[in-house]
Amino acid sequence: MPSAREIMTPDVTCIGENESLADAAQKMAQLDVGSLPICGQDNRLKGMLTDRDIVVKALAQGRNPAEVTAGELAQGKPVTIGADDDAAEILRTMGSHQVRRLPVIDGHNLVGMVALADVARALSDRPVGDLVDAISKS
Repeated sequence: MPSAREIMTPDVTCIGENESLADAAQKMAQLDVGSLPICGQDNRLKGMLTDRDIVVKALAQGRNPAEVTAGELAQGKPVTIGADDDAAEILRTMGSHQVRRLPVIDGHNLVGMVALADVARALSDRPVGDLVDAISKS
């Protein structure tokens, strides 16, 4: 089975933990993505920020996205995958945490992102179908 390093998208753009949600939304629009990893000043992953987080946790609550930082929405330890972990581990991790994207870590450094689409391109239909089913359960 291929490793995360072999199927990931490299060169991931982060949003800094002290950058605003308005900045994050602009980056998402420029990159045509729905989520960004939140990186600290220590270059460590602090969490993930989604377009839905911006809407539900800021806009819907009347908070000004120019005044709320990405770091304020980082919650708990982010779910990640090691760069040398194989596709079976990617499937297990995505399924058990019901996530469609995993930051790929090498040591403490963010080196890429594995999305459900990356897994679908790299593997046969059966494991991918099982993953989609696991992620889609409430």
